[in-house]
Amino acid sequence: MKTLLYNCGEVAHLSTGDDEFPLSGNRMLDREALVFPPGMGILIDSGKIQKIGPMQELVAEFAPWYPAENENRETMVVDVEGKSVIPGFVDSHTHLIWSGDRSNELAMRISGKSYKEIAQIGGGIMKTVTSTRSAPKKQLVDSGLRRLNSALKNGTTSMEAKSGYGLDLDSEVKLLESISEIDRSSPCDVRATWLGAHDFPKEMTRGEYVEHLISEQLPIISELSLAKWVDVFCEEGWFTNEQTEEIVSASRSFGLDSRLHVDEFVDSGGLQLASELGSVSADHVACSNEDSRISAAESGTVQTFLPGTPYVLGKRLDLPIKKCIEEDWPFSFATDFNPNCPITSLPMIGSLATHRMGIDPIAALAAVTRNPATTMFQDAGDIRGVIKEGANADLNVLWSSTADSWCQTPGTSPVCHTLKNGKIVNSNNVY
Repeated sequence: MKTLLYNCGEVAHLSTGDDEFPLSGNRMLDREALVFPPGMGILIDSGKIQKIGPMQELVAEFAPWYPAENENRETMVVDVEGKSVIPGFVDSHTHLIWSGDRSNELAMRISGKSYKEIAQIGGGIMKTVTSTRSAPKKQLVDSGLRRLNSALKNGTTSMEAKSGYGLDLDSEVKLLESISEIDRSSPCDVRATWLGAHDFPKEMTRGEYVEHLISEQLPIISELSLAKWVDVFCEEGWFTNEQTEEIVSASRSFGLDSRLHVDEFVDSGGLQLASELGSVSADHVACSNEDSRISAAESGTVQTFLPGTPYVLGKRLDLPIKKCIEEDWPFSFATDFNPNCPITSLPMIGSLATHRMGIDPIAALAAVTRNPATTMFQDAGDIRGVIKEGANADLNVLWSSTADSWCQTPGTSPVCHTLKNGKIVNSNNVY
């Protein structure tokens, strides 16, 4: 049965130019080209957007019996009552699956200890690894589904999820299999990234662990088809640029693209390396230099900023987002959901970008929809992050009539209904 969304408020379609590429520069600010005014309708058939046009024209063509009836055998009309419609959110950087509790680390950070110092005294990633290794798969799946449901209530329809809290073959396989099971059990699309190179386990030297990743974990991960990408925590004190290149190059021979953690704490040349390696995205990039940002733009590596992380770490939100717009450098936003940053809400990230960093709401919207979708969905016919004919009908109906409202309710979901492949999968009763 077809579904006709009738009486839409603003429709932030974000479809202009070639939708296979991210929006950047002034195109992110061109509201006239990116947002339809109120009065449009959206016809959905078999999970895809079939037609977009003035609502009365669509009613006349597909539902001439409306409003006397709401549906017939072929079409159902849904009156969205003037509410705005935007694309479903695409969260392209999360650590969805882990076990344990690191809430005691906030007091350590407040007392002045750094991320690295906390790790050196038994906190950080390795504390989570210890808990996660001993956790049954069912526990990991159940907690992951709860977290994903929270994201869905905030409008996320697609998500990247990393392993990385196992750091041995059996545990990394367990994490990636858990992600696969969550993907099958949820209306959201969940795509897996192998992050075996998240930290160094104590039972091996650093050199031994890199060899273990390449010769033991990678072949099994590939054989079982458990991941779409490889990631490496390429940061000073963790994996070097040389080790990162070795792991990414080996992974490429197994058919895995890369998306990398780089330049979170210092500029170590990570973004430049990601550009040279052809990574689909380079994430954090808080400290990257301008030359490397130019290289990323030229190579097609999308910079992915994670403002929730400096926020929870008590750091200044001085990410160079406005500079990226001024210089026409493509970028995305993501939550970086993890034990230290348990934010599942992309609207909350949008609030940080708009309320705290002065980014235009429509530009910020492109950074959590169209732009990350270009790094996650590259198959022909698998179009997400925009509202256009032929695209997947992954949509959010907001409570407000204006698209700008998507990022203006921190702590409360701005989403009234979420549609995934044309079906309503979430309804919030907040306002």
